[in-house]
Amino acid sequence: MRVCPRSALLLVLLGVLRHGGASGLLELSLGKFRNVLLNQTSPVEAVIRNIGSNVTVVVFQVHAQQSDVVISFDKTPSVNSSGVGVDRGLVSILRPQQTVCTWYLRALDAGQVLSTAISIPYMEKDPIPGGCNLEFDLEVDPNLYLDYTLVDIHIKFAPANLGYTRGANPPSCDLGTGQSSRWRLRYDVYQYFLPENDLSEMVLVSHIRKMSEVQSIKANGIKMLTLTTDDKTNVYFSSLPGQGVIYNVIVWDPLWNTSAAYIPVHTYACSFADLVDNCSSLSKLSTKVFFTAFAVLGLFTCFFGHRFWKTDLFFMGFIVSAFFFFVFITRVTGLGYDVRLILTAVAGVVGGLLLAGSWWRFGSVLLCMFVVGLVLGFLFVSTLFFTPLGDYRVFRDDVVFWVTFTSVALMVPVLFVGCPRILNILASGIVGSYTVVLAIACYVYTSLAYITLDLLRRVLNDYFNRAYTNVPFQRNDLIILSVWAMLALSGVTVQLRRERSEVPFPPHPYLTWKRERERRSTNVLDPSHHIPPLRERIQNKLLHIKEFFQKDQPAGERTPLLL
Repeated sequence: MRVCPRSALLLVLLGVLRHGGASGLLELSLGKFRNVLLNQTSPVEAVIRNIGSNVTVVVFQVHAQQSDVVISFDKTPSVNSSGVGVDRGLVSILRPQQTVCTWYLRALDAGQVLSTAISIPYMEKDPIPGGCNLEFDLEVDPNLYLDYTLVDIHIKFAPANLGYTRGANPPSCDLGTGQSSRWRLRYDVYQYFLPENDLSEMVLVSHIRKMSEVQSIKANGIKMLTLTTDDKTNVYFSSLPGQGVIYNVIVWDPLWNTSAAYIPVHTYACSFADLVDNCSSLSKLSTKVFFTAFAVLGLFTCFFGHRFWKTDLFFMGFIVSAFFFFVFITRVTGLGYDVRLILTAVAGVVGGLLLAGSWWRFGSVLLCMFVVGLVLGFLFVSTLFFTPLGDYRVFRDDVVFWVTFTSVALMVPVLFVGCPRILNILASGIVGSYTVVLAIACYVYTSLAYITLDLLRRVLNDYFNRAYTNVPFQRNDLIILSVWAMLALSGVTVQLRRERSEVPFPPHPYLTWKRERERRSTNVLDPSHHIPPLRERIQNKLLHIKEFFQKDQPAGERTPLLL
């Protein structure tokens, strides 16, 4: 992942120092961004002068990449007059005749912190973000509060209030729920992806500007959903470790057709400070070894799976048994990740050997082809739900989701029941080539890995159905998608050309059984024709077992040795 070159960062810092902002006074203009260098010991006083009389509210905000900053109304911060975080803001309600606003900034920890600051004005008819706050410390709180895990991201915020003129009392937040109250407000939640594999500070600073003002948010962000005042003001998204994402909320007043933006918040869903599994190195060594070896087997199956039929079955059996075993031990045990991965690999090998060793038995050909088709069906449906179709509200219901998922997945082996050779070649080519994508994802971020990862998250986490699973699709993803498509198409084409002159394979189980029955009934020299009935064979087995526990009887007469 790219980081900002040291020389470029030094030039930026010099520019910050030249324009003021290392310490002391920082002069700001409404709607203009300023980079500011903060430290812990010397607070920076940010000032805006000559504010117009038509402005009733000023939202001031500051952003840093990974180090918390403190923003407050007073030089000595208090709980009810300050905020702490990497993305924080304050709302200043202007008094009559007020033309100057002042805020104080400093870094929370020792060391220099590069940040960017902006103040945005709003008029009397514009809604006030966080104006009806009842949960957080600030009286008016325009901030978005973000928490993340390896699975999902949780964003919550305070409801907004209607705008009002300078000097007037704010509208009541709880008096009535009609169209004359704040209950008419709507909240549009937007998402914006930073460039993939880029963790530099300057990239964040330049892109967060696109998600700070209403018009810029609408032009650059992706609108994910709209909340009414009846909805809870919290939203869940799937976590994308290593991928920078910016979120913001626009509150809209449909009566006056006015809008205001909350404070944008960003996350990489990972830690920059951790020595292991940090934002620059997300995959564990065990994960890299597992999926690299898996990709080697998958690449072989992609081009030679149908010719080496047992290897193909081992590959498919490995996938099925490993998936279900990993889900089982994760659900019922508290084992560490590395231990679970090793046990999953062992279970996959056992399952693959069982499937590969049973294909030749009577009736097992149909079962093997069903397993192969089911694996292809699961990948096909996972790809469908990877698209925006997966974020439809109807699929938040687990029953609807799993019934739809299973039904569509089962359609694949059913549709190809009359042409098992085509089914096997398609499955080995497409599934085998996708393992290369999973291996690449261990070293370089790619959204294509979430085709199957989101399915695993949904199985393992009871509340993942509430998360929106939108992912970026940028240049790296286009390149990897092209590699996947090229490998799949090449593998399928090579196998079809090689097998076009071969006899149909595998033979139909019913025709094979019928032919064998006729052969045994007409050919009396066939040893299988003389096989005893089942009842007689069972009795013979029982006799053998009984003889095993009997003592040997003495043979002949024994006399003592006469001396």
